[in-house]
Parts: sequence; C-alpha cells; structure tokens
Amino acid sequence: MHRHSKKLLAAASILALTACEDRDYFADGQLFDSWTQEAGAFVDEGQFGNPTMNNTLVQTGQRSYLVNLNARFAADVPSTINFAFDSTALDAEAQAVLMKQADWIRQFPEVQFKVFGHTDLVGSDAYNKRLGLRRAQAAVRFLSRQGIKRSRLKAVVSFGEAQPLVVTAERERRNRRTVTEVSGFVKNHPTLLNGKYAQVIFREYVKSAQERPTSAASNLAQTDG
Repeated sequence: MHRHSKKLLAAASILALTACEDRDYFADGQLFDSWTQEAGAFVDEGQFGNPTMNNTLVQTGQRSYLVNLNARFAADVPSTINFAFDSTALDAEAQAVLMKQADWIRQFPEVQFKVFGHTDLVGSDAYNKRLGLRRAQAAVRFLSRQGIKRSRLKAVVSFGEAQPLVVTAERERRNRRTVTEVSGFVKNHPTLLNGKYAQVIFREYVKSAQERPTSAASNLAQTDG
C-alpha cells in the first residue's frame, strides 16, 4: 500500500512538472509568462468575474427579473435598428425605432441598457468590430438626446461580423444592426433598496389592472338603465 502511494505521488509530480513547462502563452498578440509577469497581467477575454456576478444576480433574484424585463422590452418595442452599408448614420426609420425605445426606457429609471453593434461579413474582422462599436455609440448618443442618462446606457464592444442573422458573404442589411438589451439595475436606486424588482417589471401591468372610480354621471346611467 505504501509503494502504491509513492507511485501515485510520483505520477502527480510528473504531471505538475509537465504543466509547468507550458507556462508561456499568447493573448492578443502578446507573450505572457506565468513566472515573470505580475499578477493580473493576463485575464480571460472579457469574462473575468462574470461567473461571480451571475451567481450574485441569481441568488438575489435579479437574474430572473432581468430576463423577464428584457423579454418585455423586446415584445413592447423593436430592439433592433439597421444601417446602410459601411455607415453609422441613423436614417429616419432607425430614429423612429430609437424614439420608441427611449419612450419605453424612460418608464423604468431603475434599469440600465446595453447597445450591441453588428456588421455584415464584408470587410476585415478588425474593421467590422470598430464599425459595429461606432454604430452602437451612435445609437447611445441618440437615446441620450431623448433624455436618457448616459450612465444608464452603454455601447459595448461590438460583435462585429461574429453574429450574423443571415450567413452570407454578400452585403446584407439585416446583419448591419444594433440591438438594445436590458443589462441590469441602477446601483443603489431608491426604488430597489427593498429588493422590489418585480414591482419594477410589472409596474404598468399593475396600474392597468387597478379599479378606476366611476363618475357620478355613469353611476346614474347605470341605475336608470
């Protein structure tokens, strides 16, 4: 039994030494050395901390409310606008959609939004990422001019050409778009201090379901009928 334990320990040591040999790696065109680089010199590409954040949202009940609110946003107003080829200009149709989005967003001052930029597959990936981000920034600027605080809006790193709706190498307007999504709640907003996220989401539904007082004239008409 003692000899068997020694064999397991030796095998584990060999695996550890083998893993240590593979300590140099590339990220974003830079060489990172786990022995000589400072702590935190390399983090995963945009995902660092996301699992912890997701767990926090789930445990506090915010995640399900965000999903529900985002579904309602997409059902109530168009979440997508489109662009001309190689352009960030907002045409009349795009502006009309953004106006509807702004009207909806103003109803929920506790909620934050992200705008994602996309392109078609024409052009290099690097150029399209920059173009997609500029499109998202154009949409955010327009929304902010409608009275939405910039702190509640974020143009995120573009998906570029990575998520086409229509897979084609040709020009495709449906792929040239931005998508607005609910991303979270405003930190420390007074409405949310008691964790009443459901009331935020269903606020308009609750208002519409409340009994409205009838006028004296209508009461008289009902009694005379």
